Parts: sequence; structure tokens; C-alpha cells
Amino acid sequence: MTKAALFDAFGGVRGMVETTVPGLVFVATYTVQKDIHLSAIIALALSAVLAVARLISRDTVKHAFSGVFGVAIGAVFAMMSGDAKNFYLPGMLYTLGLAVAYCATAAFGVPLIGLILGPVFKENLSWRTRNPGRKVAYTKASWAWGLILLAKSAVTFPIYFWGDATQLGWLRVALGIPPMLLCVYLTYIFLAKAPPPIDVIAEMEAEEKAEKEREAARAAGERSDG
Repeated sequence: MTKAALFDAFGGVRGMVETTVPGLVFVATYTVQKDIHLSAIIALALSAVLAVARLISRDTVKHAFSGVFGVAIGAVFAMMSGDAKNFYLPGMLYTLGLAVAYCATAAFGVPLIGLILGPVFKENLSWRTRNPGRKVAYTKASWAWGLILLAKSAVTFPIYFWGDATQLGWLRVALGIPPMLLCVYLTYIFLAKAPPPIDVIAEMEAEEKAEKEREAARAAGERSDG
């Protein structure tokens, strides 16, 4: 496992851009124009353009479409309430919920990071019962993600309640990429010290191949007996 491979599993540079730039555009436009509807529409349009660019390049669209969905909900919240701060509320609630999920799953021995990365590394859930070192690493990583995101929420929610939309917007932009990079880096450190993943996909393929060879051998034996 390399840092690049792990980074790509969480969206890579392009994924971070797609989730950060629409919010940046919203707060920049609102700072200048003080128009919630215009700012929300421009941010949503940009998010849609990024998604279309993914489609054209035949790249994975998961992060782009999740970005469009998040921006759309934020835009609706802001325009319906008339409060520009509510553009960021859905994303803030998602971050808080994700933080709780990371901590809760780590505490109950089914770390969310393992559920996310298991299929990526072709180990699926083998780390739970067959690779305890990996389970420990995934648990540490999930705690790291959870606590860092909780810290992020602890900073942004007070500004949501007592600050203004411009302050909140620029703070959300500033706290968009750095915490993510720290989480990915810590995950890499924990997994680099853990045992390698068990490739259960390769095991299944090898078992299927062996079963076909046994069937072919039985068939050949039956023909020779006949």
C-alpha cells in the first residue's frame, strides 16, 4: 500500500477539489454580492459542471455526484430559510454524524475505516477474524478520523450559531482539506505498521480454479474407467 493509493481511495486531489470549490465559490460570491440565491445557484452550477466533467472523462463519479447532492441540499436550505449560513448546515451535520459513526464503530469493534477500505484492498472483512493486526490498525484509524472530525465540528458549530455567514464560509473552506489530509496520513501510518491484507478475492479465485481442476480430474478418471 502506498500513500497515493490510500489517498485515491478517499477521492484524491480531484475529489477534494470537487467537495471544496463549490463552498469556496458560494462564500466568495456571497461576500461580494450578499445575494443568497445567486451564490447558491452559482455554487450548484459549478458542482454540476464538475460532475459532467467526470462523466466526459469516464472517471468515477461518486465524489462528484455526492458533491452535487450536498451542494443542492445546502442551496435549498439557504434559499428557503433566507440565511446564507444554512448553505453549510447539511455538510456540518454530515461531518458530525460521520465523526460519531467513526467513534461508535471503533468502540464496538467494527471500525468504519475497515468497512470502507476492506473492499479496496481486496480483503473484505477478513481483517475482523483472520488478521487481528489489521483490525487494530483500522480501529486506531477510525478513532483518529472520528476525533479529528469532532474537533472540526467543535470549531464550526459555534461560528454557525454566533458568527455570520461569511465567517462560517471561509472557516469551512479553511477546514476542508487539512483535516482530511491529516486523517489520511494517520491512516497510512497505522496501516503501514500493520500486517499486509489477506487477499480473499485471490483466495476465492484460487479455490474456484482448484475445484475446476478436481472436477476435470474426476471426469478424466470416469472416462478412463469406462
